[in-house]
Amino acid sequence: MKGLELARKYYEEYGREMIDTKFHDFADRICVGLVGEGSECLGFDDEISTDHDFEPAFCLFITKEDAENFGFELERAYSKLPKQFLGYERQPVAAVGGKRHGVIVIDDFYKRFLGAANAPDTIERWLYTPSHSLLNASNGEIFRDDLGLFSSVRNEIKKGYPRDIRLKKIAAHTIFMAQAGLYNYPRLIKRGETGAAQLAIFEFAKNAISVIYLLNNSYEPFYKWAYRGIRDFETMSKLASPLAALTELGNSTVEAPAKTETIEEIAQLFINEYRKTGISSSTSSELETHAYAIVKEIESPELRNMHIMQGI
Repeated sequence: MKGLELARKYYEEYGREMIDTKFHDFADRICVGLVGEGSECLGFDDEISTDHDFEPAFCLFITKEDAENFGFELERAYSKLPKQFLGYERQPVAAVGGKRHGVIVIDDFYKRFLGAANAPDTIERWLYTPSHSLLNASNGEIFRDDLGLFSSVRNEIKKGYPRDIRLKKIAAHTIFMAQAGLYNYPRLIKRGETGAAQLAIFEFAKNAISVIYLLNNSYEPFYKWAYRGIRDFETMSKLASPLAALTELGNSTVEAPAKTETIEEIAQLFINEYRKTGISSSTSSELETHAYAIVKEIESPELRNMHIMQGI
């Protein structure tokens, strides 16, 4: 069973009644769901995921004022819910404002991931808040939120990057792709620097993956889920296998030429997508040229005038 399904079932079976009976006067102030860290919040969990931090549990998001008013009692009531459910065992409950489940102050939750209690509202915050933090703050599922405070921030984040921010990031990642894969990799192979060549491959693949998420207007998860995530996309999902192959293969005299060819093919696919979506008007066959063409599409002078490598 998936973690989100388990959390909802556990809430429906025990959590809803607990809130409606023991906290009737505050029920409309308690947001319930499962959001944050953990593969279950992404829907990526499997049997391996159950070996840690996997349990029948949910989050109870409340304001700081409500935490002072009834937070301790709510946490204690939550801790007394059945310890076993559908074959899964509860873990010890953390203190108020704990790590993943139980009672969590809304402002504390968002500050942990975003550095502030609200969605990014400046160029700097949008550019430099890690994408996996934005994803962790907006993933999962909300089961109930009568107050709407938690969801108002969450829904703002779920809209994705503003267009100019997205273009700036695509341009920056594209220039790194071009330098690492199309320029540095073949030069390092010629020098016999196979270790450094493999680092160049990693940089090419890493930045290519980031662009795929941006083209799909999605936040990139923590690196261990990066490949898993792009397999579900409509745009560029077919690149998951060749990008993985690049990082898995070696740099022998047989493998290196094949990898160079794959890099060039992948670069062309990105160029085609940039033209198709209209974010680049360049007719060049050079990936780097398209990075600069994308910058020209940015409306904000501040973003457009930044160094092209800024923003990743």
